[in-house]
Amino acid sequence: MRIGELAARAGVSVRSVRYYEQRGLLTSTRTPGGQRQYTEHDVDRIHFIQGLYAANISSRTIADIMPCADSPSEHNSDAALERMARERERITAQIDELLRARDTLDRMVALARAHRESLLHTAPAADAPAVTEDAAPRSPGPAPV
Repeated sequence: MRIGELAARAGVSVRSVRYYEQRGLLTSTRTPGGQRQYTEHDVDRIHFIQGLYAANISSRTIADIMPCADSPSEHNSDAALERMARERERITAQIDELLRARDTLDRMVALARAHRESLLHTAPAADAPAVTEDAAPRSPGPAPV
């Protein structure tokens, strides 16, 4: 099948297919006219690649994992499993960092709310009339003539 059909069947753009080839994640054969040709297996391969991208795996790491799909063996499977375990640890560390950032932000929001609340108790209410010099009480004294 040609590149456009592969892209449509795999649910990706033609540009993505070209990128996967550029990164060594996908290969094609060429017709005498230079057009790329793909097999049904390539549709499944793109779905596998997309699954790894969805797991926040980089194209470099995917390239490290692909020998397991290309040449299944105990060694390649062990290497792919080890690489995926390291990626999982990396993602877990990112999650932990994001949780710490969220907790810090929650504390900052609480402080900002407490500060705002203290302003409400020390400042005149926004709907209270402002006191002007003319409205201020005067000291008792002789009445004006």
